[in-house]
Amino acid sequence: MSAFDTVLVVDWSGGNDRGPTPVKDAIWACIARDGRTEEPVYLRNRQVAEDWIAALLDREIAAGRRTLAGFDFPFGYPKGFCRALTGSDDPLALWSWLEARVEDSPQANNRFDLAGEINRGFGGSGPFWFNGLQRDIDGLPKTKDGYRNSFPERRACETRAKGSFTCWQLGGSGAVGGQVLTGLPVLERLRRRFGARAWPFEPLDAHVALIEVWPSLILGKEPEGRIRDAWQVREITRALSALAPDTLAAMLDVEAPEEGWILGLGHEAALDAARRAPPLLRNDCFALPPGVDWTPVSDALAMLRQKIAPVAAVAQATVSSAAGRIAAEDVTARRANPPHPNAAVDGYGFAGGRDEGHHEMQLVEGRAAAGDAPGAVPAGHAVRILTGAALPQGVDTVVLQEDVTVTDGRVAFRGPVRAGANTRKAGEDVQRGDVVLHQGRRIGAADAALLSACGVAEVSVHAPLRVAVLSTGDELCEAGSEAAPGQIHDANRPMLLELLRGFGHDPVDGGRVGDDRDRLRAALDAASETADAILTSGGASAGDEDHVSALLTETGSMALWRIAVKPGRPLALGLWRGKPVFGLPGNPVAAMVCTLIFARPALSVLAGGVWTEPQGFMVPAGFSKRKKPGRSEFLRARMRDGKAEVFASEGSGRISGLSWAEGLVELPMDGMEIAPGTPVRYIPFGSFGLRS
Repeated sequence: MSAFDTVLVVDWSGGNDRGPTPVKDAIWACIARDGRTEEPVYLRNRQVAEDWIAALLDREIAAGRRTLAGFDFPFGYPKGFCRALTGSDDPLALWSWLEARVEDSPQANNRFDLAGEINRGFGGSGPFWFNGLQRDIDGLPKTKDGYRNSFPERRACETRAKGSFTCWQLGGSGAVGGQVLTGLPVLERLRRRFGARAWPFEPLDAHVALIEVWPSLILGKEPEGRIRDAWQVREITRALSALAPDTLAAMLDVEAPEEGWILGLGHEAALDAARRAPPLLRNDCFALPPGVDWTPVSDALAMLRQKIAPVAAVAQATVSSAAGRIAAEDVTARRANPPHPNAAVDGYGFAGGRDEGHHEMQLVEGRAAAGDAPGAVPAGHAVRILTGAALPQGVDTVVLQEDVTVTDGRVAFRGPVRAGANTRKAGEDVQRGDVVLHQGRRIGAADAALLSACGVAEVSVHAPLRVAVLSTGDELCEAGSEAAPGQIHDANRPMLLELLRGFGHDPVDGGRVGDDRDRLRAALDAASETADAILTSGGASAGDEDHVSALLTETGSMALWRIAVKPGRPLALGLWRGKPVFGLPGNPVAAMVCTLIFARPALSVLAGGVWTEPQGFMVPAGFSKRKKPGRSEFLRARMRDGKAEVFASEGSGRISGLSWAEGLVELPMDGMEIAPGTPVRYIPFGSFGLRS
């Protein structure tokens, strides 16, 4: 958002102190800065919450940041009430009136007594009802029976917001009346202390803007195992922080000078789309710390890991259609697996183990098969039971059918048989509420089986990451065409497109662009419209014809990372219209190595996945080499006869070595003398998610 630097949303509560342990129906707050939503904060009572909010606003103002602060209770009352109570139509006069009269502490407050006093001032004709105290209050009915109200039941916005509650109801499930009476005095103090402006009553021209929100406007049921208030406050914060400035401006363009309004009412689809959209990267996200020049590979990877976040959109998908997609949040089991104790074999079930010797017992009629509802077996009796059948009541042990004889309705076998033999316990695999799929995992066939077994039908997943690939340079022409003198066929684009498929992303062919800055600008514009990230090859250094670097510099996002790596070195990073750009070297060998080492883990995070380190193995070298110190090297390699052999030439122009290789040998920055048998780190292409 351009208008606001920080978004704060508070899920308010009218209850008393809730103690130190996070619980539902309490106060939860969440903030977002620079498109990043933090974890919700539990605030045990209103006094702690007010102090926490004030400290936050102090910090934001001191840092020069503007804050959009949302609270989930009405900012005004139905038309006519403000004038009847204060003599003014200005709802902020009502805020001040309440702030002067509401007494509040962590243990108790006077909201019910004040409501009774207000009702008596109107001759006992409403407008408030519900008394949550153990004593009667003159003028305040405990229920709505016989209730009279001379004011409208709801504000205009509440007549449009399905499921909303009237602010006259002071308690009960879903009621907001108590939140209003305890919350508006806090907002009034924030207005005075910070010069905050309240929407839609005032122009939002100060450091702090107070707005009314209602998470239920777009949110349904919370995921299994989550505290609803905490989940909702995070989701609505995420939505507000992701709104485009013009979309937010349209939502704020409301005329409700007395009653107030719910932000986003009438714009639910846009608000929900913003909630599901990933955050944008900052324009300076790839900037290096001052003084950094040549960067070791490990440092470059660590910095890159810190600077990126998911950009792929989020949607719901059925488990059967989610294979290959990346989980957007943890998923918990809705049911234990197995859901009930069951038989692991075909046999005969009974209660308890048996010692050595001959044992015989009467069989009950019928049998227990998979899918049957569990019955009951009397003590001292046995039942015919099949694999997977739920254990009937009175059965905890099964003897294999091969180990018994059955005669005249009696089953006989020899012990010993231990108690619990040949059975599975309920939940021995997964307990209800266990996390069965972690955020960032790419969902596979086995995950689909586990999710289904645990009763999960839908999961929140990231859309496939779309990555555009552009090749640059006048020297390039398409394979199959006749190359002019001085030209070469474009090898990078086909290679990078195939690498992206191997990583599980959706490649977008952005074509080939010559050394023409205007044409490259147009190609980047087109790529940013269709893709979530962009890979370019060539033009990534600082020469006269390095147009990728020049254009990223124009956007103010250019960072040329000089990495101490061979092959490679320069890696141009930046943003184009909010989309991350990886400017790879033009040399095919360097382009592939930089893609595997740097772009691959970064793209995984952008796609919503986890940062992954390739699995390497220490193996004997099958080659000799004297390596100079100063940079890491990656050699094209393959395993033969238990040793890593490397391609005959280290020349970066030898593309045949990429086809010959089945992995890379990584040599550290230190100088070293390698002889046959020296341990070296071999990384197979499979560790990068590729087939050799």
